[in-house]
Amino acid sequence: MTHYFIEASYLLASLLFIYGLRCMTHPESARRGMKAAELGMLMAIIGTLMHKDIISYEWIIAGLILGGTIGGVISYWVPMTALPQRAALSLAFGALAATLVGIAEYHSHGAEFSRFKMTVIGFEVLLGSLTTTGSLIAAGKLQDLLPGTPLTFKGQKMVNSGLLIMMGLLFLHLIFHPDAAWAMALMVVLAWAFGVMLVLPIGAADMPVVMALLNSYAGLAASATGFAISNNVLIIAGTLDGFSGFILSVAMCKAMNRSMSNVLFGAFGSASESAATGEAGHMREVGIEDVATQMAYARQVVFVPGYGMATAQAQHVVRELSDVLEERGVNVKFAIHPVAGRMPGHMNVLLAEANVPYSQLYELEQINSDFPNTDVSVVIGANDVVNPDARDNPQSPIAGMPILEVDRSKSVIVLKRGKGKGFSGIENPLFFKPNTGMLYGDAKDTLSKLVHAVKDA
Repeated sequence: MTHYFIEASYLLASLLFIYGLRCMTHPESARRGMKAAELGMLMAIIGTLMHKDIISYEWIIAGLILGGTIGGVISYWVPMTALPQRAALSLAFGALAATLVGIAEYHSHGAEFSRFKMTVIGFEVLLGSLTTTGSLIAAGKLQDLLPGTPLTFKGQKMVNSGLLIMMGLLFLHLIFHPDAAWAMALMVVLAWAFGVMLVLPIGAADMPVVMALLNSYAGLAASATGFAISNNVLIIAGTLDGFSGFILSVAMCKAMNRSMSNVLFGAFGSASESAATGEAGHMREVGIEDVATQMAYARQVVFVPGYGMATAQAQHVVRELSDVLEERGVNVKFAIHPVAGRMPGHMNVLLAEANVPYSQLYELEQINSDFPNTDVSVVIGANDVVNPDARDNPQSPIAGMPILEVDRSKSVIVLKRGKGKGFSGIENPLFFKPNTGMLYGDAKDTLSKLVHAVKDA
């Protein structure tokens, strides 16, 4: 009877995971999808706790309490601006769990494994190990504990290739000689090193792709764990996670008009590339009152959020300014680029937190044709996603990348902390165009002043 309950709970959990993923296709259903996935995870945990192979519950209960406490504290105290690095840490912990399960299985029964079982365990440990360290490096870059620019050295690609070949040879050796514990230990160490070396040369501007790819690795490691311990829900959930993460990685690359290999090995944002483009000229600084007057008497205003909005925690003030403009009869829209921010959907999450109506959110393909009819476009801490060099300069590192064509608006207001380059280190000619005005300062403070100024206009 217990066996049927476990299988039924796993089946229900799998269906809820699939339904939750399906709901992610639209912002309005995304929250419902998350609730369904949460319920699915609860059912998976309950089913696992009923398993006949559990000898004692003491350590399990301790883990549930400790993990639940940490998760609750993180969800309450970590700000939305730190969501990307928190997600990276979650990937690291998930991948570490898969790695430890694989190592424990190998330690208990390694010498008795069939070739198929050893292949699955080796795959699990290999992917889990490199995802653990890779995710930690990604979190460090996002948190500014490590430089956001690519960290490279001469012969780095050769070193990475050597590590990859050595891991592959050790993997093959274990398949035919599962009792070679030394090979397993060395493979884990090399995979940890490879995870570090894989992410270090990737610039923080490419983190949306890296996060999606690491999520794919973690999912595939979890799926391999399911095969290793004969757990159906892990196989299904891990496969969904792995392939959806890979599809998202491909979509992110398409949004930047770059290949996966270029993201992983191109060292985008390095000093040499950053200097390859740029436009000399004068940045025209504007004042709060002038901008407020433009916005108050505009027919249409489009807000373009970027990571600067996240760091300033300005999403609620943006919503307030949007409401004030709408009260004056201004048509307000929000233009969302697929790779704005530091993780997929970052801007959508922040605007949803501020209760910005989904009907006001427009994707790149929907909004670009409307910019010529826009009186004022307000760019809040975005750089590459509005950089016209991607469209006009074939020599630019981001040439061909689809952008939000805000420069075609009648007027562009750019909110920036200072005159420095964006996060990727690439100069943006938009800032020098005659229809662009620069509004310097903290985005939250600047937007708060604009709210009052628009009310008084």
